[in-house]
Amino acid sequence: MERRLAAIVCADVVGYSRMMGADEAGTHAAFKAHRGAIHPIILNHGGRIVKYTGDGFLLEFPSIVGAIAAAVEVQKLMAERNAHLPADRVMQFRLGVNMGDVIFDEDEVFGDGVNTAVRLEAAAPPGGIALSNKAYQEAFKHLTVTFVDRGPFRFKNIEGAINVWTWDPSSPEKSRETPPATALPAEYRTAIVGVLPFANLSSETDEYFSDGLAEDLIHALSLQSFFRVLSRNSTFAFKHAGMSARLIAREIDATYLIQGSVRRSGNKIRVTAELVAPENGEQIWAGRYDRDIGDLFAVQDDITANLCTALIPEIYRAEAAVPVRSTTDLTAWDRFLRGLSHYYQPTKADYQSSIALFREAIKIDPGLAIAHTYLGTILLQGIHFGWIRNSRELWDEAMALAEAGVRLDSRSSFSYSLLAYVHAMQGRVEAGMEAARKALQLNPYDMGARGVLGVCHLVGGEHRQAIELFSVAAQRGNSDPRYQWSVLSAFSHYMLGQYDASLSWARESHYQNPNHLQCLAIRAAALAQLGRSVEAGEAVAALLGQHPWMTIDRLLSNIRWRNPADIAHYRDGLVKAGVPLTKLTLVDTKAKYAGE
Repeated sequence: MERRLAAIVCADVVGYSRMMGADEAGTHAAFKAHRGAIHPIILNHGGRIVKYTGDGFLLEFPSIVGAIAAAVEVQKLMAERNAHLPADRVMQFRLGVNMGDVIFDEDEVFGDGVNTAVRLEAAAPPGGIALSNKAYQEAFKHLTVTFVDRGPFRFKNIEGAINVWTWDPSSPEKSRETPPATALPAEYRTAIVGVLPFANLSSETDEYFSDGLAEDLIHALSLQSFFRVLSRNSTFAFKHAGMSARLIAREIDATYLIQGSVRRSGNKIRVTAELVAPENGEQIWAGRYDRDIGDLFAVQDDITANLCTALIPEIYRAEAAVPVRSTTDLTAWDRFLRGLSHYYQPTKADYQSSIALFREAIKIDPGLAIAHTYLGTILLQGIHFGWIRNSRELWDEAMALAEAGVRLDSRSSFSYSLLAYVHAMQGRVEAGMEAARKALQLNPYDMGARGVLGVCHLVGGEHRQAIELFSVAAQRGNSDPRYQWSVLSAFSHYMLGQYDASLSWARESHYQNPNHLQCLAIRAAALAQLGRSVEAGEAVAALLGQHPWMTIDRLLSNIRWRNPADIAHYRDGLVKAGVPLTKLTLVDTKAKYAGE
């Protein structure tokens, strides 16, 4: 056993499992013929075949320049051979190339250098090559084709991020001196989600329920516009394939997969589901739902709604957490994702960074609807958190952003929800109701739209209806930072004189956002109305400690509630708690008299 520096090339066939399923003997024969054709190229560059891996092979070269040159020649030869074949017989390789310290033992190679090459192969485009940054930096002066910087990637069982460079022979060649700013295909800019058939762990008679659940989830997820959802035909073809999630994802080009199971026991049914990133094997989210069997369609709808509202924020988070793939000349979508990553970090500094990045995204691409809607959302949150000064200009900008979001993406329930919220908070209850109902019509599973409809009821003085909507939204979609159902519930309970419940919801909101201005204020008012004056005083101290400029007049300046009694009720609680009515200006009388 010895160690030495070597260049490793890993290859596999794109769609090999599908091809074997269609024609096992023909696929195997074609693979052997292609291997024979490329073998001389490997030898001409000083390489050797370490082993075959069923649908691919592992090569070792003494020189990284020779390894990359061989890889390019192999892919060019394969393109020529495929050009004469019908589409269903085309066979393409993905090649991953790395250089590093490896262990040699009885003609086998082991170590991180090999593992990295194996992982890099998954990042290569069909018919193309993926290089580690180390390999690229060592060989770039000798390259005869253009490799594009794809930025840092994280791979399963590989510590730290690896910067990846790719060559796609189907892309037009450009000089290395002027590489494209972003040469990412569409699937790397917008996530693709596949919902696999849910496994039926009960009798065959329950098959319709598990299939129906997956179909309903596909439909529910497709109603949003942040990511793409594959059709039923794309994923149900793998129902009995017995393939791993990673292989299925490659076949259908999915960024994320949702899979699960259904089990019945007596009058109970249990559904488990998980969201996975198949390329690195990470389980992003998992959930379990136990229900009594009654109306099966109602149960199915309930579980679908819960799954949909739990999964969407997790996909947002996962996309926002993807390492930046380029550091310069980012596209509008890249800017938006970077802004989104800051948005999920609840600090004022991140809040400011996300605003700047959303603005940059809109400047680069004024047609990016979701950037307009997120920017409008976060600006209004900044007011409620006390991180930005309330102004007429800010509300006008939020309205303009909401209208732009609706105009640019008329199927976005999120954009209509923002429009409804701005209308409602400005006292235009009917317009808010209309926009919120439009959002729910577009996507009945959007808990944000359901909660914003509750905001319209709150502003209109219909607090019991508001509480009902806030409660449903909180139960199903409370992990989404775009919405603050807890503090809104605290306000509606307060208006009904249910101060203990208001305090409970305010406490829940405080756990999530300790510096939330409106949460601190309603907590102080509820404590005062309960006669807990000492605690109310402490709550006011906490409020003024975070927001020393705050007064009752400023708190109420942003309120356009329809019922004047609601405003008076809230004001009464703030006065009892000891919040200053107006800001006092101290005058230095000694200086005045001295001047006289």
